[in-house]
Amino acid sequence: MDYFQKEIETMSADQKFVLQSERFVKMVKYVYENQKPYRAKMDAIKLRPSDIKSIKDIWKLPYTLKSDLREAYPFGMMARPRRDLVRLHASSATTGKLTVAGYTMRDIDVWAECAARSLVMAGADEESIVHVSYGYGLFTGGLGMHYGGEKLGAVVVPASAGNTQKQIQLLTDFGADIICCTPSYIIYLTEEIERQGLKPGVDIKLKGGCFGAETWTEEMRADIERRLGICACDIYGLSEIAGPGVACDCRYKTGMHFQDDHFYPEIVDVDTLEPLGCGKSGELVITTLTKEGMPLIRYRTRDIASLNDDPCPCGRTTIKLNKITGRSDDMLIIRGVNVFPSQIESVLLKNASVSPHYHINVDRVHNLDTMEIVVELSPEITPDRVSDIENIRQKLSADMASALSVSAKITLVSPGTVERSEGKSKRITDRRKI
Repeated sequence: MDYFQKEIETMSADQKFVLQSERFVKMVKYVYENQKPYRAKMDAIKLRPSDIKSIKDIWKLPYTLKSDLREAYPFGMMARPRRDLVRLHASSATTGKLTVAGYTMRDIDVWAECAARSLVMAGADEESIVHVSYGYGLFTGGLGMHYGGEKLGAVVVPASAGNTQKQIQLLTDFGADIICCTPSYIIYLTEEIERQGLKPGVDIKLKGGCFGAETWTEEMRADIERRLGICACDIYGLSEIAGPGVACDCRYKTGMHFQDDHFYPEIVDVDTLEPLGCGKSGELVITTLTKEGMPLIRYRTRDIASLNDDPCPCGRTTIKLNKITGRSDDMLIIRGVNVFPSQIESVLLKNASVSPHYHINVDRVHNLDTMEIVVELSPEITPDRVSDIENIRQKLSADMASALSVSAKITLVSPGTVERSEGKSKRITDRRKI
């Protein structure tokens, strides 16, 4: 199998340790000298760059929080003067100020390199046509995969998000073999492809895709692969670090290969913040090893996941990130029970009577938390008999109670009822916060 950068992606553990340590020691010194907010954190605990000898010393350093980025808005976390920056990205401001990330030209090149590696994992090469249906703009998805495709030498179709009919026309006319978008949008596109009677492998030439920017389950992956006949790869990134390409699946699906020559991952206990070993689930923490514009040390992502170092048949030796199961700040607490949307999705995708389109409504009635799951019936189900629908509802209700350890009201609706999203899906309405 050909790699985009075999000498890096198949590096031995000893070689990787030397490379990571060299870059990490330089990064700590660089951040201390150029990023005032983090220097203040180190000074507060009397830690100096000279105290850091290798990557093993990472535990000595304080965490960086999203609140640090918001407090430094807009440019307080930048480690380079604005004349050295060539790009600004920002994440959504649903809970406050935007979190702004600045990139130098070298940062953009490294990001493109990582995105190109990811596209190779999904089956792309220099002969590919890469259809990018992520949104372009402040959101990093579109431009990240765009530059990755160009770095690889592929042809890139900058379709962006929305205008589904035009997307399908471009897919059929141009014959793209790789697509990049959110998992919920590829499901939406698949439904429209099927509605139009187009045949995967005949009318639609897709063979692989990189899907990310929202959590999704193995059941949804299997559904996408079955219906489109493609290799569906999970891709991970975040604007504060480098957008899509920080980690990505290969075709063997042993976990997302973390680009750990540029980004160092840790998993820590959500409550105690103590580091956890491979296989243990907790919060993902990332340290940038080569970032210039806005480097981050021990950045708490709020994403819940685990790492594994099992050998992969593809030959890559990078540490692997297991599928993100949720976000600590998106986790619902229902009557004292932790509930993630991915758990609900997993139950729904195991029931052929319903579709993967759903919405969660949470409320508080008489001081008691309530949860309603609104889910569409499968198009194959005709709601002619009330008893049949009630049987489906009861089965789902029992399955949810078993999986979540908390009861939920199940509301079944007709196909097409739940609002579709052409970007990140919006799964939850929590009225307790209103």
